[in-house]
Amino acid sequence: MAALAWLIIPIVAALLAMVWAGWAARPPRAMTDPSSLAEHQRFLAAMERSTAGGGSGERVGE
Repeated sequence: MAALAWLIIPIVAALLAMVWAGWAARPPRAMTDPSSLAEHQRFLAAMERSTAGGGSGERVGE
C-alpha cells in the first residue's frame, strides 16, 4: 500500500502542475470589452476619491 501512495503522489503533483500551467497560459481578457472599460473607469474614479481629500494635510516625518 505504501508503494501505491508513493506512486500516486507524483502523479497528482504532475496533474496539478498541468492544470496550473494551463490556467497560467490562458489568453488575457479582451481589453476592448465595454464592461471592462467601465470597470476601469470606476477604479480610476475610486482611486481619485481616495487620494483627493485624504487626511489633514500633514506628511509623515515632517
